[in-house]
Amino acid sequence: MTSETGRNLREQTEGADERGLAAAGLACLDRCLPLLAADGADALRPAWAAVARADSAAWAEALDKALAALSGPAAEPAGAAVRDLLAAAPRAWTAPALRAWAADCSAAALGAHGRYDPAGLPDGLVERCRAGVPDGAGPLLAGELRRQQAVLDAVALGPTGLRRARELSVEGGRVLRAVVSRRARTA
Repeated sequence: MTSETGRNLREQTEGADERGLAAAGLACLDRCLPLLAADGADALRPAWAAVARADSAAWAEALDKALAALSGPAAEPAGAAVRDLLAAAPRAWTAPALRAWAADCSAAALGAHGRYDPAGLPDGLVERCRAGVPDGAGPLLAGELRRQQAVLDAVALGPTGLRRARELSVEGGRVLRAVVSRRARTA
């Protein structure tokens, strides 16, 4: 699966600037917040504001505040990974560190969605999806892949694309929240 630019997710991540990488990683975590906290939807809002300003000092402070706000027990077992990735976010805006973190966030978000997919998550599927070969991906995993690519496409347009990235994250969070809620009701 390729993005509007014709590149796969790995290529998009490689070509993104610092703001795009911070937004991409943050968007992945934002969409996975339902796994961590049922009421944590606004915990990352200050981090989004720091990304919009490309302010690394505000970014570091916002990440620390978000970690404190999300310090309770995880709503789902995979929620601990979301917190760990938030804690691992580079506090300084350097492309290599942000690129590695954004790639980790991408893989974790794809994996989380794949685990909730009725189709399951065969070994290697997440990396195949990131490389543009999503054969075998269920609807949740395929939807998350599309959202990740759309976020990178949007932020490549500059600061104005952050609004679209945030909208995609809110939408994706609703989808995952509904799946988690449905699964809890049937368990």
